[in-house]
Amino acid sequence: MTIEMLYSKIHRATVTDANLNYVGSITIDEELLEASKMRVGQKVEILNINNGERFSTYIILGERGKRDICLNGAAARKVHKGDKVIIVAYATYDEEELQSYKPRVVLLNDDNNIDDVLESI
Repeated sequence: MTIEMLYSKIHRATVTDANLNYVGSITIDEELLEASKMRVGQKVEILNINNGERFSTYIILGERGKRDICLNGAAARKVHKGDKVIIVAYATYDEEELQSYKPRVVLLNDDNNIDDVLESI
């Protein structure tokens, strides 16, 4: 049996831009991707704390150190610059993998700098 579990999340990221004129996706700073162990092209859920919207998209690479969190294309209609969002990735684990299961949680401050990285929920 396999179970879908939280793989990683970036908690309380501040949206830095919303760009309608792009094919789609979310741009995430490369350093934040590394800290969260998320990957370019990976499917993620976006949870908008400000308005309750929940939607899925995929990750594209943002410039290292700029702390960009930009929703692109149709997803740009679901956020406003300055909104707080949670970016969640899931993975499927088997029973053996769950014995050492440790999701990664990256806590951000208002400037999208990393406050802490937890390996638990």
